Amino acid sequence: MAHEVVERIEKLGPEFAALAQENETLGRLSDKTAELMRAAGVIRLLQPEEYGGYAAHPRDFAEAVMALARYDGAAGWVAGVVGVHPWELAQMDPRVAQDVWGENPDIWIASPYMPSGIADPVAGGYTLTGRWPFSSGSDHCDWNFLGALRGDGKGKPAQPPAVLHVLVPRSDAPIIQDTWDVIGLCGTGSKDVVVENAFLPEYRTVDQTDVQFGTAATRFGRTETLYQLPFTSMFPLGITSAVIGICEGGLALHLAQQRDRVAVTGVQVKDDPYVLFAAGEAAAEIQASRMQLIDGISGLYDKMEAGVELTIEDRSMVRRNQVRCAWRAVAALDQIFARSGGNAPRRNNPLQRCWRDAHVGLAHMIHVPGVAYHANSLTAMGLDLPPAMQVLI
Repeated sequence: MAHEVVERIEKLGPEFAALAQENETLGRLSDKTAELMRAAGVIRLLQPEEYGGYAAHPRDFAEAVMALARYDGAAGWVAGVVGVHPWELAQMDPRVAQDVWGENPDIWIASPYMPSGIADPVAGGYTLTGRWPFSSGSDHCDWNFLGALRGDGKGKPAQPPAVLHVLVPRSDAPIIQDTWDVIGLCGTGSKDVVVENAFLPEYRTVDQTDVQFGTAATRFGRTETLYQLPFTSMFPLGITSAVIGICEGGLALHLAQQRDRVAVTGVQVKDDPYVLFAAGEAAAEIQASRMQLIDGISGLYDKMEAGVELTIEDRSMVRRNQVRCAWRAVAALDQIFARSGGNAPRRNNPLQRCWRDAHVGLAHMIHVPGVAYHANSLTAMGLDLPPAMQVLI
């Protein structure tokens, strides 16, 4: 059962936490951390059952990512990103799943989806060329989902522009080392990958629009509700879950460290009503973020399960709330970090790593509030969204 994944993460929690500094120093997840994540099964939560997955409710996936991120933000982030890829792979030609998981269901897939390359049509498929930054967890992944503009056959983007999600093996997308030098989420190893004129079979591609609107799966006979949810609801789910989990971990560290702390005034923090007020308010804000995020994706799932077609207003409301959840949780973490005393910023204090990780996580494009809030206001007024705005909704 999917809930067993969270139980395993909690049991392994101290080991994950003990490895977090090593991951930060390495600039990627350690081999041991990846081994523990595979043992927990977190990346297989959204994977089809016929390939050793749980085909779990997205709520279970979000809760597992949060649980892991509480112990190590980088591991939680990789789980949130890499863990969504089995969900998308399930919506593609069945030959793709066989290519990836036919011999080993624990094979991982990295991304990014930014259309930083061109897929030029040739007989039987495409040739792909480009360079993609931010391939989280790439050191432990054997395949990569990449975004690409469909070419015109001459190495230029076709008109009108069309975006494909394409799947390439690691042998065709080598990692460019030393391209992930950051102040937070260091252990995610979100490095650049490069593809040079690699052949891409047609069946390893899917139109971004088909995934975005949840119509890809039905083309290959998948009728499960899970695999018909919109990409723009599912992909942000894992990333925001990681940020909220990081903030939950920061809160737990703050409370543990303040329990016996004595301030410079000689007053024990447990007797300081102002610090305790801030901690209580932060706890409520972080919990509200968790609940609203889970409620949003659960509501979409329930509607689809009941055969109700999702509207663009439904999707935009979930995106609006998902963005707000991340900002609310990080703002709460800011409040308690500012009241954690002079030892909080020390490099040997894991609280400062939570603080840095959370802020870097907030910088991801799916957490930028402008478009999400703007789009939601337009849909609430019954107005149409410009095509460019619909891509992120």
